[in-house]
Amino acid sequence: MCLESGVLCEWDPMRQIDSPWVQVRPWRSVYRRMGILRPEPEQLPEPSRLSKGRGRSHLARLARELEEVPFNLEGVMSGTGTSAAVHVGVDVSKERLDVGLWPLGETTQEPNDRQGIERLAGRLAELRPRLVVLESTGGLEVPLALELGERQVPYRIVNPRQVRDFARAMGKLAKTDKIDALMLARWAESARLEPKALPEEARRELRALVMRRAQLIEARIAEENRLPGERVKEVRKSLRDSIAWLNRQIALLDRKLDRTIKGNPEFSALSERVQSVPGVGPNTARMLAASLPELGKLSRQKIAALVGIAPLNHDSGKTQGKRFCWGGRAEVRCALYMAALVATRHNPVIKTLYARLRAKGKAAKVALVACMRKLLVILNAMVRDQTLWRQTSPAATA
Repeated sequence: MCLESGVLCEWDPMRQIDSPWVQVRPWRSVYRRMGILRPEPEQLPEPSRLSKGRGRSHLARLARELEEVPFNLEGVMSGTGTSAAVHVGVDVSKERLDVGLWPLGETTQEPNDRQGIERLAGRLAELRPRLVVLESTGGLEVPLALELGERQVPYRIVNPRQVRDFARAMGKLAKTDKIDALMLARWAESARLEPKALPEEARRELRALVMRRAQLIEARIAEENRLPGERVKEVRKSLRDSIAWLNRQIALLDRKLDRTIKGNPEFSALSERVQSVPGVGPNTARMLAASLPELGKLSRQKIAALVGIAPLNHDSGKTQGKRFCWGGRAEVRCALYMAALVATRHNPVIKTLYARLRAKGKAAKVALVACMRKLLVILNAMVRDQTLWRQTSPAATA
């Protein structure tokens, strides 16, 4: 049923296509969705011959069929270049990869090992989809993403929370790996996502070192918090040994990070530039280089939203709720928090802003978050313009 012209269209016969995917009949909805030429339609009966109630139920039934009839890869791959409209979702787990094709409605599985990843990447390279969407799963998705990148397959790693919210909005309350794979692909089509590859290898290595250092710092803080309340001599000795070992590991990582930064011209220039700002130290510079490659490439509004320090509205009708910050890159936000805290004491621009906001009655944390945003905007402008800190520069006084 063509909903726009109000005509009933004939189904096409089955075509057998040699393909690694399962073969099914390419229904009429394939042509409607993929834009392939269709045979001439046949007119519906006159309205007088169809009762009003039966007409409505008939249209509703056909509309459901057009939306729900599954169809497979063969009908798409039979046309030249038609597979470009296919979106692929991959739900990643430790043991397997669940793959969903949209709008085909088909699913398949591959083991999450080297052979399975190579096999799946090869088949996706033959399919040439518009986009492959992978669910972020604690790093388990990285091997497949790297393999897709080597084969020139467009891909993007997305936040699973956004996809789950989309599934609920579409009425999919059940959750399985197959459902998640299809919802990933369907969300990619609806949101019109663009490919976004992983950062280059040098940045991935730097980020791994930075995050490992943060993990060791967190473990050291936990051990130090346990020490004062412990009364057993052997346990206290174990805690002191653990803290000493963590200190040695952190020192080793600091030296490795310094060599990595100095050995890369891009990282070295960025580190020197951002550390010229009072309040920004080497740890903040490392985090910005590792986890915020967009610094200097986005507007001040977009970079603040990306990090998660842009105030979000919460209004409805006559009610004006409090603005709040949510989402974004938590590790960058933590680094900026400490930098802004120091800057409120030693950076004249940030110190003046903080004092003015507090004088207006703003809460301390609200004023500090505003200083974080101001500091990020300054750093973004400095990296964009390739300049060092100057207290009277436009970036500092804007």
